[in-house]
Amino acid sequence: MESMTGLIGFLAAFCTTAAFVPQVLHTLKTRDLSGISLGMYSMFTFGVMMWLGYGLMQGDWPVVAANAITGMLSFCILLMKIRSVMPRNKAMPMADTAEV
Repeated sequence: MESMTGLIGFLAAFCTTAAFVPQVLHTLKTRDLSGISLGMYSMFTFGVMMWLGYGLMQGDWPVVAANAITGMLSFCILLMKIRSVMPRNKAMPMADTAEV
């Protein structure tokens, strides 16, 4: 019975992670982050990392495998989103110091 539980766990982990990959590839290719909410993606990435920690503490390798992969992918997208919403540092014109 234990082997059936492990098989179901790995199958579930594979399906959820594999389903996530095309969206990540599309986002990396197009660089279109307009449909991604920073708040939601931050919470999602945090949740994935918590599941990874849970899996490690429980020794649940399907949970560890799925969330390690999904965590890396979601973290990449999250960094892209953070960079896209941060104001760009444009060179500010220097004040004319000759006018004293």
